Amino acid sequence: MPLPGRNLMAGPMTETATIEKPAQHSSATSLIDIVFPGDTNHHGTLFGGTGLALMDRVAFIAATRFGRAPFVTASCERIDFRQPARIGHIVEFTARPVKAGRRSLTVEVEMAAETIVGRQRHTCTRGIFNMVAIPEGANAALYALPELISAEAPKTSDAVGMVEIVFPNQANSVRRMFGGEAIAYMTKAAFVAASRYSGKLVVLASSERIDFSRAIEIGEIVEAEVRVERVGCSSMSIETKLWSEHLLTGERHITATGHFTMVAVDKDHRPVSVRDSALADVVPFEQGRS
Repeated sequence: MPLPGRNLMAGPMTETATIEKPAQHSSATSLIDIVFPGDTNHHGTLFGGTGLALMDRVAFIAATRFGRAPFVTASCERIDFRQPARIGHIVEFTARPVKAGRRSLTVEVEMAAETIVGRQRHTCTRGIFNMVAIPEGANAALYALPELISAEAPKTSDAVGMVEIVFPNQANSVRRMFGGEAIAYMTKAAFVAASRYSGKLVVLASSERIDFSRAIEIGEIVEAEVRVERVGCSSMSIETKLWSEHLLTGERHITATGHFTMVAVDKDHRPVSVRDSALADVVPFEQGRS
């Protein structure tokens, strides 16, 4: 008995190769930086173009982590700056995929600024970036983005996580990240963690030995995971783990672990107590995100 809708005279049917579409959670990616004088205009606020560039960068990282393919920015929607980020502010750019097509991905990015003294935080702007995957290789024609699944609310943690991409100007002649650049990034992450914990200006007092177990290549993601280990009267011991992540495969390695001693200081750069303002519990962490 013939099946409904099938023409028996049409000859054999041709099978079309398809790839089952996987599912992927919409996890957030955070890029954290500090506003220095060279990044600001004559009013002492962050250049709008610099802010947009960092928003686009974190959107790219979030998109690549979601789709594990090369991405380009197709467009961004209207962006209005509500409040400025000033010299000395910590700025955090948080990106999260919100809509996925076959090869297009919509990423929402929020830019927030926070003061070091007092821990006051405000949203500077939000923006929508439309990213397009440009797959490569033999199966490029069959590529499709994973199905987007809303992620659960993240668990609260006092740990700081911040990502970046290694660019050619940060690498040596064999296309590997300078050790000094990696240490500077780890130190910046330790500064952010200590500042957020104490609510005071902090300075680096010392660093223990740092051994690099793996080279970091141009184009890889670096992620610093940081936590306050111990707290003294004015000093804080900060543990920083530096991960490297392949942009397309997602393979991750611990590249280095550092321990930094940060000291809280007042406006005259004299040590001050951190315990009167510190609110977080101090629990050392043993491993990063798998």
